[in-house]
Amino acid sequence: MFSRDLYARVLDGIASMPVVAILGPRQVGKTTLALEIAGRMPSLYLDLENDEHRARLQDPGWYLREHPDELLVLDEIHRVPDLFRTLRGVVDERRRAGRRAAQYLILGSAGIDLLRQSGESLAGRIAYYELCPLNALEILPSRDTGERPKAADAPEAARLLDELWLRGGFPDSLTARDDRASRRWRANFIRTYLQRDIPEFGPRIPAETLRRFWTMLAHLSGGLLNAAALSRSLGVDNKTVASYLDLMVDLLLVRRLPPWHRNTGKRLVKSPKIYLRDSGLLHTLLGIDDIDALAGHPKIGDSWEGFVVENVLSVIPDGASAGFYRTAAGAEIDLVIESGRERWAIEIKRASAPTLTRGFFSACDDIASTRRFVVHSGSETFRLRDGVEACPLPHLMREAGGLPGS
Repeated sequence: MFSRDLYARVLDGIASMPVVAILGPRQVGKTTLALEIAGRMPSLYLDLENDEHRARLQDPGWYLREHPDELLVLDEIHRVPDLFRTLRGVVDERRRAGRRAAQYLILGSAGIDLLRQSGESLAGRIAYYELCPLNALEILPSRDTGERPKAADAPEAARLLDELWLRGGFPDSLTARDDRASRRWRANFIRTYLQRDIPEFGPRIPAETLRRFWTMLAHLSGGLLNAAALSRSLGVDNKTVASYLDLMVDLLLVRRLPPWHRNTGKRLVKSPKIYLRDSGLLHTLLGIDDIDALAGHPKIGDSWEGFVVENVLSVIPDGASAGFYRTAAGAEIDLVIESGRERWAIEIKRASAPTLTRGFFSACDDIASTRRFVVHSGSETFRLRDGVEACPLPHLMREAGGLPGS
């Protein structure tokens, strides 16, 4: 059992909203988290992939009204999409009776798909939370105190971080008995998504075509989206490529990081950057089996960059925005985070003794950054010139978690 950072936020949502949704890819830990939360109060759990559980909702209005004093956990709710309309009616009845919170906790394996289904029916009645794969702060022993690990603990912290990077943050992959078992779990996960899960949410696409597309995205991870190149490689048009990519983004498997745009007077790159959101799945699709193979792979830098981006974005507060900055002349910032009056420029380097280019400092001036960071793979935090803070990933995550929210 890992202590998930989302736990307290979901509890707060349940205390103030009638419906709370936890979204995330399969096997990320949604059910485990939901059952842990439900154990704190009178509750009932229905797995809507289970035929027996789904049969209880043949008359959903009657069933929901029969359990007025329990938190009802509805897992894989996309299986019964018509349920949203019934939920709205029951929620409004209970609100008129004085119960305004802690009614339903719903779980879904997609983002936009669930938002689209529920948005029309439950607007103003639902709070959404995304459960990401495990992040660095959730697996490191020092996470509860926020203190820097002791010198003697630094090698163990580095080992755990490398293991998370190699295997990714899906709990079953991370906790596998060895790298081989972890790799096998991830290969099966990919196969299941291709053959069963993706067809549930999108048009019928041949599994082999989707595997080729997913593998191409792995080779592009950390780079700019080139839809034309993808369409040529797959033998389909740009519109089809866009629909495939939208589906992978909706399933929370791929991230489209937008370019940061303001009136800086510079010619800016306008294409988004593409990342596979879980580093373990990325490594499986690239055929990387262990940390030694990763260390010698040409995608190591892009892999580390994506790993850092996902970890940092998993802790920023609601209302914060993220993107990257790149000019046509080559000035670049890997990650820009804006929250409140803060605008952070973050450069990502795999080296433990990072060096920065003139383009980074120029870009920081362009966007008027309030803080400047370079994330490295070492364990020390130190200052570089012009106010740049060099730090390991966990340190930056703790700083980002303290940003002002919306």
